[in-house]
Amino acid sequence: MIMVSKHIQMKIADKITTLLFYLSILLFIIGFNFSHNPAGNWYQQFLPNLNSRQITDITFTDSLNGYAIVNRITLQDTSFILRTTNGGDNWFFVYADSGVTYNRIQFINKNTGFVGGRINKFNIFRMVKTTNAGSNWFYINAPFDVTANDMHVLSEDTIWLADASAPTGGVFRTTNGGASWQQQLFLGNSNPNHVYFYNGRLGFICEDNIYLRRTNDGGASWSVVTGAGGFLDMYFADSLTGWKTSFQKTTDGGLNWVNQVIPSGGIIQSNSISNFSNINKDTIWANGGFVLFPNNQARSILNRTTNGGQNWLFQIPDTSKIDNIVYYYTNFVNKNYGWATDNMPIRGEIHTTNGGDTTFYVPVHQISSEVPKEFKLFQNYPNPFNSMTKLKFQMSKGGNAIIKLFDVTGKEISFILNEKLNIGVYEISFDANNYSSGVYFYSLIVDGKLIDTKKMLLVK
Repeated sequence: MIMVSKHIQMKIADKITTLLFYLSILLFIIGFNFSHNPAGNWYQQFLPNLNSRQITDITFTDSLNGYAIVNRITLQDTSFILRTTNGGDNWFFVYADSGVTYNRIQFINKNTGFVGGRINKFNIFRMVKTTNAGSNWFYINAPFDVTANDMHVLSEDTIWLADASAPTGGVFRTTNGGASWQQQLFLGNSNPNHVYFYNGRLGFICEDNIYLRRTNDGGASWSVVTGAGGFLDMYFADSLTGWKTSFQKTTDGGLNWVNQVIPSGGIIQSNSISNFSNINKDTIWANGGFVLFPNNQARSILNRTTNGGQNWLFQIPDTSKIDNIVYYYTNFVNKNYGWATDNMPIRGEIHTTNGGDTTFYVPVHQISSEVPKEFKLFQNYPNPFNSMTKLKFQMSKGGNAIIKLFDVTGKEISFILNEKLNIGVYEISFDANNYSSGVYFYSLIVDGKLIDTKKMLLVK
């Protein structure tokens, strides 16, 4: 990228040098295939195919050890629990159970885990437990006549079940490791199918997206949270701050929930979050939908925020997974080690050991449909800025618009935008939270032609 550094070093030089800079940029663009984002830091892994069985849940306890449930095809078929000890590069069987459908796996520490499901013949709940990291599994007592759509394991002693069946379902709890169970709530045809507890007192249940109920006494009593829908996944960082699909945040212990805007529009064809993974209060990774590039190539995406959900970017992992699917499960054990998984073992999963790709995309919003007289890139505002700034540009005719970011040395850092856009005026909210203070340059390129380059100053 010497051509860009010349532009920076010779900014005050004569027009000839400036023209050479533009020509160099243009030649680079022509030689680059923009339908393919730069080589990334995800790589693909594969689980055993097992005759097209589906993954119904997956979890990792650290950077090396993980567990997956692969379910039966027919009612009397066999379901499996698999384990990896090398970060997902290889998987092996640790448990098999015929005539059982497993739907949830949870570990409370590196050794102790639980798997819950149902016996198909009798349609009653079954739970197995390991205390030696999956080497051995044994049955623990479960409430009779309960199917259990979901479970939440708080400790070896305390477990909650949510059963949506009308005749015998509801919310069930054990405080002695399954030796006995108590039905805490029965709602008939409105029984819950999801349950989450932050601690022994604060918990939530829902029936799909119909209602959300909250308890602050361990399930002895429940109240409806007005205006809040249900959840497929939920996580609380502390007793006040939590998130739930799809996608809302609370800062008062779940009494009130505020919608958070995830990336949408443009090349994003769908972006519905059903699972997410918190690294801390600020950084969250979430599964998403897929994008459609100008050449009609569909690619799966992941969403990430580094400010607790206030702003989201999306990433298009650069792996061989380029079909029209979505990731169903996202799991990060720290800022570097993470996985995203499809529900079909044959299509595998992707894994990063250094925090994913360096390239993140931001959603672009059309702020005017007026027909501009020319292509134009405006100065970002505010400038200087601290983490967040807006990039505005206009399109006098439709075309493939690209915005690229360079550092002060002329090194290309990332694509900010790569979309086919119509005539109009557009704006992008650019989050530079991951970048250090300094001078940066951004260029607008439309259909291979450089429109303009601007300078911005990040001050933290």
